[in-house]
Amino acid sequence: MFYRLVDAPSVEMVPGLIRRTLVSGKALMICRFDLESGVQIPEHSHPHDQAGYVVSGRIQITIDGNSLELGPGDSYCAPPGVLHSARALEATVVVDTFSPPREDYLSQ
Repeated sequence: MFYRLVDAPSVEMVPGLIRRTLVSGKALMICRFDLESGVQIPEHSHPHDQAGYVVSGRIQITIDGNSLELGPGDSYCAPPGVLHSARALEATVVVDTFSPPREDYLSQ
């Protein structure tokens, strides 16, 4: 019922990109991503709804060919199956939700 950040394992997805799966239920997952400046998340898609919130820093998000620079307090949504990518313009913290939960994030 309760989850603490200190208990969430850190997974280095690529150099400079750390993921922590904060909580996961039957239909929803919340993850924190810490990105170093310059980290590029390659274009990809998945069968999950993804909505994110920029906690700190600046990041350029591209969803379905449309790009926008986002900062603290900004958010975004990538529908299932839609290509999206990101590039950290400075050290950035993002919190993403996925529905349904990503099984690949549960196993790590």
